[in-house]
Amino acid sequence: MAPITLERVTKVYPNGFKAVDELNLDVADGEFMVLVGPSGCGKTTALRMVAGLEDITQGTLRISGRVVNDVSPKDRDIAMVFQSYALYPHMTVAENIGFALKLRKVPKAEITKKVNETAELLGLTEWIDRKPGQLSGGQRQRVAMGRAILREPSVFLMDEPLSNLDAKLRVQMRAEVSRIQRRVGVATLYVTHDQVEAMTMGDRVAVLSVGVLQQCDIPQVLYDNPKNLFVAGFMGSPAMNLFEATIGDGASFVLIGSQKIPLSSTVHGARPALRGYASRSVVVGIRPEDLPILKTDEISADSTSAVFEGNVELAEALGSEQLVHFTSDAHQIEVGDSKDEDAEGLSEGTIAKAGEGVARVDARTQLVAGCRIRFQLDPSRIHFFDPTTNEAIVR
Repeated sequence: MAPITLERVTKVYPNGFKAVDELNLDVADGEFMVLVGPSGCGKTTALRMVAGLEDITQGTLRISGRVVNDVSPKDRDIAMVFQSYALYPHMTVAENIGFALKLRKVPKAEITKKVNETAELLGLTEWIDRKPGQLSGGQRQRVAMGRAILREPSVFLMDEPLSNLDAKLRVQMRAEVSRIQRRVGVATLYVTHDQVEAMTMGDRVAVLSVGVLQQCDIPQVLYDNPKNLFVAGFMGSPAMNLFEATIGDGASFVLIGSQKIPLSSTVHGARPALRGYASRSVVVGIRPEDLPILKTDEISADSTSAVFEGNVELAEALGSEQLVHFTSDAHQIEVGDSKDEDAEGLSEGTIAKAGEGVARVDARTQLVAGCRIRFQLDPSRIHFFDPTTNEAIVR
């Protein structure tokens, strides 16, 4: 039995708002599962239902095979790490870490031994006699984790534990939290709104939007094969470029704005359903890194690539790379987290508008705002989506 199993778990508030809608999710023993999505998508509500801090309206929640819908939080064998750390300011590091054992009336010598072992695991031995106010944000976060680890639960729950840290410390603590979780080997459900955090930390990532699970898979699969427009637009930084397009007669090409991109047998072999969209509208997705600048004036005759053009609006130099913001005559699609009443011709949550695309290019490329730019686009790297269902066009 998986340590955490949610079967059609639903949360409806008294005012009728459905925060989580029939969520099905399994977290395996020792797995680091990340729940990710924009603010208000239901991820924290789902976590709080697992913790017992929110009642479940419908569905079944199991922890280690036991149905716990009506079990109190203290009897669920879980430990939770909060965004605010929730440390006792008047207690030392040692007292904070060992507080749960003290409540259980564990002998003092055993508490001291376990606290020292946990402090060593977390690199906190040097600060064990200090109080939270004397610690950095990263150290306070490790104390909160130490308190959870010492309880030896069957499940860890973490609610955006790194969101209060500065950018540099967040990167450091991502690696630290992952290392500690793997060393302890406890099933972990981790909530974040940061998709970079989700991609770098999760064994698997579950993407939520308006309370509905969109896709759950390993990070690379989510990135390479997004199931729908929401996942495509949400996973990745910068986000995938999404444009309105039309599949040409016989599905031999796709028109992105006025630009004609040929579709080879390789594309049709990977996406056979695409032939059924001949002479129909679609949404195409192109990752920023799949738009390298064309080095020469022409694509060679035997190349499978095509030319895609735009006008440079802005080049952001990041040292190791540049992000080039460009415009074209294609209409950009923005993916939202709720129904947009003004969207025309697209399903809920998508908006068509004239806008910029983004390309990730070499840092030393000389670019000037307003100049024409030509990208070498491999059609096999284009993602295709149905504009009515938002689903990926694959088979």
